[in-house]
Order: sequence, then C-alpha cells, then structure tokens
Amino acid sequence: MPDRPPETDTRTRVLDAAERIVQQQGVPALTLAAAAREAGVSKGGLLYHFASKEALLRGMIERLTDNIRGQFEATLASVPEGTGRVARAVIAWQFATECHEAEDAERSAAILLAAHHHFPELLEPVRLFTDDIRARLRADGLKPGRGLAVMAACDGLFMNHVFGMYRPDAADLAALHETLLSLLEPA
Repeated sequence: MPDRPPETDTRTRVLDAAERIVQQQGVPALTLAAAAREAGVSKGGLLYHFASKEALLRGMIERLTDNIRGQFEATLASVPEGTGRVARAVIAWQFATECHEAEDAERSAAILLAAHHHFPELLEPVRLFTDDIRARLRADGLKPGRGLAVMAACDGLFMNHVFGMYRPDAADLAALHETLLSLLEPA
C-alpha cells in the first residue's frame, strides 16, 4: 500500500479555511457556517474546536503569532552576536518577507484586520510580541531610537506592501535596505 500523507487535523483545516475566507472574500464573509463549509466539516465539528467566532479568531491570531515569532527567532538565530543584532534581525526578517513571502504578508494582514474588526482585544498576543521586540531593540546597544526607527520603517514597509500603497521595486528595496543598515553603524 503506498504511503499517504497524514490527513490534516480538523482544527488546522478550519483555521486554514477561515484564513482563506478572510483573504479572498473579506472580513464580513467570515462566519462559523462559512468556515465549516470551506473546511469541509460539519458545523458541529467546527464547534468542537471553536465554540464561537471569537474563539475562531483567537485561534487564528494565536497561530499567526506563533508563526511570526518562530520566523523572527529563526532569523535572529542566524544573525551574528553584537551591537544591533536584534535590529539586523528585524531588517533581515522584513526584507525576506517583503521579497519572498508576499502571500504570507497578505494572509497575516487579513487575519489582523478580521480580529481588529470583530474583537480588537484578541490582538493582545501580537501586541505582546511586538512589545517584546521593541524592548529587545532598546537593549540592543544602539544609540537611542535607532532600533525603534528600523522597526517603524519595516512595519511601514509591510503595511504599504499589504495594502498595495507602495510596492518598491528592486532598486528601491536595495536603497531602503542599505539605509536601514546604515542606522546600525557606529556614529
């Protein structure tokens, strides 16, 4: 008998379906019934994992936060020790996402917008994650404000990309990358 890939568990299928709905159809289209239908599960099967729309959005935010935390920590682990290490990781993480993972960025934005629209308090795990990065930037050994400027610029680049307001070409990306790295050089 040929090896078959393991079936995706119901919880994961429901989360994937909810993300697709928000990304493709918008926040108002996300209902428990729509998520169950998109995931190919009964509403009872969905309710076993997510008793309410709030619980579904909480699950989406928790998974997103775990994913972005894992991506950032992996990037940080690849950056050599020294002054500005966290800021260099923020830059590397942003530019890897900007250049290679546009779909992930758009999915992330869709999840954040859905949570913000319905239950803004659900964004607390994301706030805590970004607060942690800001605290690490303040302790990064750079002149005050430089690490935070890097994070603010990277956040702005992410949001502009996601909303299609500004998608820099390769030359602009290279210039932005160089400029941000120059903020990390000793004065």
